[in-house]
Amino acid sequence: MSEAREGTGAGPVLELRGAGFSYGSRAVLEGVSLAVSEGDAVGLVGESGAGKSTILALMLGLSSPRAGEVRFDGAPLDRRDRRLMRRFRASVQPVFQDPYSSLDPRQRIDRIVTEPLQSLGLARGDDARERAVEAVTSVGLDADVLTRYPHEFSGGQRQRIAIARAIVSRPRVLLADEPVSALDVTTRVQVIDLLARLRREQGLALVMVSHDLGAVAAVCDHTVVLQGGRVVEQGPTRRILSHPDTDYARALVAAVPRLPR
Repeated sequence: MSEAREGTGAGPVLELRGAGFSYGSRAVLEGVSLAVSEGDAVGLVGESGAGKSTILALMLGLSSPRAGEVRFDGAPLDRRDRRLMRRFRASVQPVFQDPYSSLDPRQRIDRIVTEPLQSLGLARGDDARERAVEAVTSVGLDADVLTRYPHEFSGGQRQRIAIARAIVSRPRVLLADEPVSALDVTTRVQVIDLLARLRREQGLALVMVSHDLGAVAAVCDHTVVLQGGRVVEQGPTRRILSHPDTDYARALVAAVPRLPR
């Protein structure tokens, strides 16, 4: 088993406990608790400014909570612990919203995809190249894409490349921030299907922010509804989409267009 998949074998892989966060004097999150275990798929939904992307930033270790804590494999996430952070960075990987800005246009795809392996010291040379081929083929692209540059690809292909970069370290959790919002409807379906397949085949846990409840329904078993930086409802996705408990969740279900299947 690779180092990226080492863990305690029990309890959540990634967890927020009573997390709060502020920008200056403005509270963005208040008392948010969220646990993600092996193989979970969790959707975060809510209007703009509800705190969804801030949650992902905390779970990625890009920001620190004002209150509460982030835990990885049962231990508080401590940036001073280099060994823990190295394992965390390999195990928790992001997929960003815009495939046009998330790939460096000056770099060939092989350099882009292998960068996590190089920076984390997981593989180099031929081993890194082999891992990159495995990653791009697993997202439905040919190995020859590695010799090309981002501008040569469509938006959907770029997002597949971004996903390949995210999975090359063989992570345990993907954190996806609106991963299909910049794509046309047909390509959205393809990328959503890809995420669902990778989750099944690789046992990935997934946390996905989306305004599109159809996309959440296609991938996520559990949904967390956020309003004003607080969790107002959470539960099985099917239940929330069919019988939401709160007026706010009912309004979201009524207002957000579903993804055609």
